[in-house]
Amino acid sequence: MRRCPLCTSEETAPFYQDRKRCIYRCKRCMLLFADANSHLPPSAEVKRYRSANSKDKPLQQFLSSLITQCEQQVQGPLLGLNFGRLLNPQAIDAIKARGHQLNQYDPHFAPDHTLLRLEYDFICCYRVFEHFRFPGKEWQLLCSLLKPGGWMAISTQLLTELQGFPKWHHKNNLTHVSFYQQATFQYLANQAEFRLLFASKDLILVQKPTGSGITRDPSSLI
Repeated sequence: MRRCPLCTSEETAPFYQDRKRCIYRCKRCMLLFADANSHLPPSAEVKRYRSANSKDKPLQQFLSSLITQCEQQVQGPLLGLNFGRLLNPQAIDAIKARGHQLNQYDPHFAPDHTLLRLEYDFICCYRVFEHFRFPGKEWQLLCSLLKPGGWMAISTQLLTELQGFPKWHHKNNLTHVSFYQQATFQYLANQAEFRLLFASKDLILVQKPTGSGITRDPSSLI
């Protein structure tokens, strides 16, 4: 028995086993997660992340679309947070040229915790949710950082059919330790009373309602 790292439920069971690790499934929030004993050592994990951070053109496009959407709803300059994967300085300058500010936080390469004491008009999480070892903790933090009415854009591959998991290439990357279904995000949105949109196959948008009861206590979440 393993406690779910997202919703803390003990209603979990082994779902998939290969030579490298065991994957569990939560019956409450429908998260699939890797046994913590199979997580990569920090040094090996950081090496892989460094390679991923060098490929940021898709992230630039993702952020540009998100900013365009927010510009249609918010007058004046926007304050955004790029969480978990870094853009190059030229891309940041392009966002500044549009009149907006983008802060960047990465626990390995840009661990500035002062940025996690602000509130943001939008938050970008591009290909990072699958890396969360403690997704419940990260979700609470991200929700607390959104201004009322703010949007969080999440790009992660969704598992569409449980029976397809053994052949799903997404699971083969050992830095991927949390796997989501649509039902997982439906559970999270319902718990937080957020608006939820599945904008495309791998793009999830959530909006924090005005007057949300989500409270901020960054010291307990970082």
